Amino acid sequence: MNLHEYQGKSILKSYGVSVPMGIVAYNADEAVEAAKKIQEETGSDKWAVKAQVHAGGRGKAGGVKIAKSLDEVRKYADQIIGMRLVTPQTSKEGKLVRKVLIEQNIYYPGPEPVEEYYMSILLNRDHGRNMVMYSPRGGMNIEEVAEETPDQIFHEIIDPKVGLTGFQARRIAFNLGLSGVAFKEMVKFVSALYKAYVGADASLFEINPVIKAADGKIFAADSKVVVDNNALFRHKDIAEMRDIEEEDPMEVEAAKYGLNFVKLDGNVGCMVNGAGLAMATMDMIKMSGGEPANFLDVGGTADAKRVEHAFRIILKDPNVKAILVNIFGGIVRCDRVANGIVDAYKNIGDIKVPIIVRLQGTNAEEGKEIIDKSGLKVYSATTLEEAAKLVTEVLKNQK
Repeated sequence: MNLHEYQGKSILKSYGVSVPMGIVAYNADEAVEAAKKIQEETGSDKWAVKAQVHAGGRGKAGGVKIAKSLDEVRKYADQIIGMRLVTPQTSKEGKLVRKVLIEQNIYYPGPEPVEEYYMSILLNRDHGRNMVMYSPRGGMNIEEVAEETPDQIFHEIIDPKVGLTGFQARRIAFNLGLSGVAFKEMVKFVSALYKAYVGADASLFEINPVIKAADGKIFAADSKVVVDNNALFRHKDIAEMRDIEEEDPMEVEAAKYGLNFVKLDGNVGCMVNGAGLAMATMDMIKMSGGEPANFLDVGGTADAKRVEHAFRIILKDPNVKAILVNIFGGIVRCDRVANGIVDAYKNIGDIKVPIIVRLQGTNAEEGKEIIDKSGLKVYSATTLEEAAKLVTEVLKNQK
């Protein structure tokens, strides 16, 4: 589950990670009041106005502004709230900004320059262990740093038996070129950050940038936090942070019916039982000249109701020109799935998109016979090759 920046920072703060003071605002008036409160408590006379959406690259897209007065806070909040923010991590339509984070300025002038670092914690799948990845060259262009100067990207692999050790935290601070107060602050920062990562059952913490302020203090100036959905039963407070408005409506609807659904940009919808078979089906669609419009796993119990819900969700995508149903009858019998498809087809009514159904496994022949005798505009197949040919044919007919 993705979290907003302000939500991620609330988790970080609860584990002792230093974060700037920030308040969420839903309109310009609330933004000004938030700025006043931050000024009273921190003395900051400058504020960051930051769009809160589930996407990175907000700064380059105009979703982050530094306000030097309360009038500018109002101005920028007005500009950002309601805008469609388009970044490399959003669709072409972008994401609607519904709220902003007003945050104290930590880039204030002092005897030392403010410096930016990159830091993330995630699972290193090659080692099967958590990893701290970091760089002395943080900021908005970290992807370019990784591509052009990979020697500036460092890693610490964490032994799960002991966690992040003191010498590893000190090595991180050393590799970032820190000394004195900043060195000690970074050691504390990294240790607290790792505790937060493990404690929240996160799958990703990305802090870009980590800031060394003028007085040597270390702050998480940004936060991208992804929490493992499978662990949310242990974190009711984090589960309540879910922002459905930031998620694809079709994916939200699919979750209500226990369907594993991810929307894609193609023209062939697919309905499959089993994640591995779904991936193979998407490959087959590509080889047949189409593009997958979605990933949809109905699971082992592909009954009539689940199949109907799956069809309705796929058909909401106007780009879908054909639907491929690829079911392996292991736990579920193919004749039952076939009856479910026929019932769902009749319940939905006028379906203008051609449907290809490939059934294999228990009672596959009986299932094919049910489809063939239904009188509906459904093409049946028993092999992947047959299904691929049918996909190619229906797509040609659509042109």
